[in-house]
Amino acid sequence: MNTIEKILLFGAAPAVLLLSLLEGVVLSRRGHYDWRAYGISLFDYAGRIALTVFVPFTVAAPLVRWVEQHRLATVPVDSVGMALLLFLLLEFFYYWLHRAGHRVRWFWCNHAVHHTPNQLNLGASLRIGMFGKLTGNVVFLLPMVWLGFDLRLVLAALTLNLLYQFWPHATWIPKLGWLEYWLNTPSAHRVHHAANLEYLDANYGGVLIVFDRLFGTYVAEREDLPCRYGLVHPMTSRNPFTVELAQWIALARDLAKVRSLRALLGHLAMPPGWSPTGAHETTEALRAQAAGAAGAPLSAPRTPRLRTDP
Repeated sequence: MNTIEKILLFGAAPAVLLLSLLEGVVLSRRGHYDWRAYGISLFDYAGRIALTVFVPFTVAAPLVRWVEQHRLATVPVDSVGMALLLFLLLEFFYYWLHRAGHRVRWFWCNHAVHHTPNQLNLGASLRIGMFGKLTGNVVFLLPMVWLGFDLRLVLAALTLNLLYQFWPHATWIPKLGWLEYWLNTPSAHRVHHAANLEYLDANYGGVLIVFDRLFGTYVAEREDLPCRYGLVHPMTSRNPFTVELAQWIALARDLAKVRSLRALLGHLAMPPGWSPTGAHETTEALRAQAAGAAGAPLSAPRTPRLRTDP
């Protein structure tokens, strides 16, 4: 275990738990705070750590080994400039990892867990989904390894990136002026967690929001449109196993019905809500239905994320 990993495990992890608990106490005194939801988040947090430690497996393991064996060079991160390069490359590839987590159903099955809380708070940031490592989402970071960055260092940098994303889950922090143009702020992340049709498919950045602006997925929070948090169809179960497995069970049911390779690949790789019959329940379909009912189009990012829930 290197120095960064020790700091994350013995310093950052307890601090995150303490701060989320402190926020819960304060918010519960000011009004309603869902402690049972916080308990589900703790369940996910502990389970994810346990799986990471005791199940060192990913479906992408053969590809990881091949990339490590055939990397172009060895890139030492021994200066501020190289650390900055690592940060920017990670931000770029994390944007696509996160976007795939919403647009590709296989990855959404795990990432959806992060969007199940119906309240947004620091405790909700602990709920990421237990099976991310098993899904093979590391493939989005392998171009950095192929270029020469050490995989353990890339994963440690990713953990630091996710640690930054702890504080944007606060709803009590207002907009931050000019920082909104560059950073993933609480305001930007509130939009990302909102289930309003006008807010879906937006703000995938980790630390930075610039790639959302570059690729057309940035949406600003509106004062006239309060965020409704959670899934499009809210998760109401308080059973932590249901929260973790609901999307996987729904995928398994759909796969059991497939009668063609197209349907099989579609259910795995197309956005959630895709149907081989054409009866899609995607964000685009929901927006089209809402626009038809209202007689006017809804605003949306230029390249929307598609997401529906069972």
